[in-house]
Amino acid sequence: MTNLPLQALYYFYHAAELGSFKAAADLLNVTAGAMSQQIRLLEDRLDTQLFERQHRKVVLTAAGQRLLPYARQGFSQLREGLNQIGHDPDPTSLTLSTLSSFGQQWLVPRLGELKRIVPDLSIALMPTEKLVNFNRDPVDLCIRFGEGTYEGLKSEFIMHDYLYPVCHPLFLQQRSITCIEDLCQCDLLEDTQPDMSWDSWLAQAGMNMTLDKSSVQYAGVHFVVEGALAVQGVALVRHSVAWRYVQQGTLIKLFDTEVRSRYSYYLCAPASHFKRRKVQAFARWLHETADEFVASTPFLSGVQ
Repeated sequence: MTNLPLQALYYFYHAAELGSFKAAADLLNVTAGAMSQQIRLLEDRLDTQLFERQHRKVVLTAAGQRLLPYARQGFSQLREGLNQIGHDPDPTSLTLSTLSSFGQQWLVPRLGELKRIVPDLSIALMPTEKLVNFNRDPVDLCIRFGEGTYEGLKSEFIMHDYLYPVCHPLFLQQRSITCIEDLCQCDLLEDTQPDMSWDSWLAQAGMNMTLDKSSVQYAGVHFVVEGALAVQGVALVRHSVAWRYVQQGTLIKLFDTEVRSRYSYYLCAPASHFKRRKVQAFARWLHETADEFVASTPFLSGVQ
């Protein structure tokens, strides 16, 4: 069959991947009605139903399931071809994927300065804990917290992060905490990530001890910070996420024992994306801002 509507195929592809017309419409910045119209057009041209419309979601029919792998491969190859020639589909808009905690607590408060430096650049921030598939997702760059090795991607080191305990001033008034051993008498908050455990922090800090008090675990360091702000206990936090609260005085940094996280922040994308002017402008600003942030906390200078 020839002359199939490319736009309708593109809408089908995203709706099939997301399992929702509304989610696909939001991603493509079109109305739900426009999405449904294009899908209906494609079904009419193929003379077959591609989706079963259900409450709040859509499910592929057998025909839709057969078509999806070809649509996925076709658009992946098309995007790959555009990347190979350095084509930038939208030179004034940068789509950035980042961790929710880093985006909310560190990046967003600083984006106003980027807007002042590059006023014509708009930023679309996509907070997610999932890895980006650059052949599928309309993303220019991603910021990841890891070891910096991602297959098929170029990675640029941004900065290290550091771990230390904090608590709310009211909690400190209620408890006598003068040394690390006093933590045994406190409610402890920690992230579920293995490098964010109290036992791991104690070992890295060279403390030959265990904490008898059971910990409250949250899936995400931003939840751990929120727990500390709610006077729930002493929280083990990442410097990048908690420092602005320490500066404001809403959280108190305990002790002089900081350890470097086993992971660091990296800017990642296909190598061809780094040739885009908007990416170069953002990367330059990000590196300068990260360097200033690290330099603004002198107590980290001796942490290995």
